Amino acid sequence: MKRVLFLMVLFAICVPIGYFLMKPKNQDALPIINPIDVQEEMVDPEMLRIGQGHTIGDFSFQNQDNKTITQKDIEGKVFVAEYFFTTCKSICPIMNSQMQRVQQEFKGNSNVKILSFTVDPETDTVAQIKRYAFKHNAITGQWHFLTGKQEDLYRLARKSFFILKPAEVQNQGDVGSDFIHTNNFVLVDQKKRIRGYYDGTSQKEVTEIIKDIKRLLEE
Repeated sequence: MKRVLFLMVLFAICVPIGYFLMKPKNQDALPIINPIDVQEEMVDPEMLRIGQGHTIGDFSFQNQDNKTITQKDIEGKVFVAEYFFTTCKSICPIMNSQMQRVQQEFKGNSNVKILSFTVDPETDTVAQIKRYAFKHNAITGQWHFLTGKQEDLYRLARKSFFILKPAEVQNQGDVGSDFIHTNNFVLVDQKKRIRGYYDGTSQKEVTEIIKDIKRLLEE
């Protein structure tokens, strides 16, 4: 009788433990995006075979306050990245109006950053992006508008963020002849891994990225 009782108790303990161990963990987690998960034409050829472990590479650019911003400034942070230029009259004003929503939602949260990289550094000097940042109510230390060498800005776009559209990759070997113009917002987690792409001109998708930032902050 004691043996039967012991087996019943053991069964009652082990079954829930076994179920817990076999249950898929964090079914609602956002995907971790690697080069192999992106359209082939969006990825720098050198990185096409990377199936896991991709993270945003090192960088060093000047922000609107002429402060050097590097990958160290976003370590352990969730951040949203975009590529824009200050003289853009089409999608950029819409994107940065939407980005203001992201900033407002996480205002004062030091764990959330916004990085806006110019694609036209010849025009977008520190003084120029300073005026642009002021126009968009950028909060110092939270929303960084960044400029620097064009080859470095474009290299980061191709080898880290994978935001080039198919029509833009035909000149990948010649930085001077191509021009990045994309509506993508890229969501990056605390480990510098890409977790999603969103249409920065879409109010609905920007609402989604706000929700997903909150999910990452809870991971």
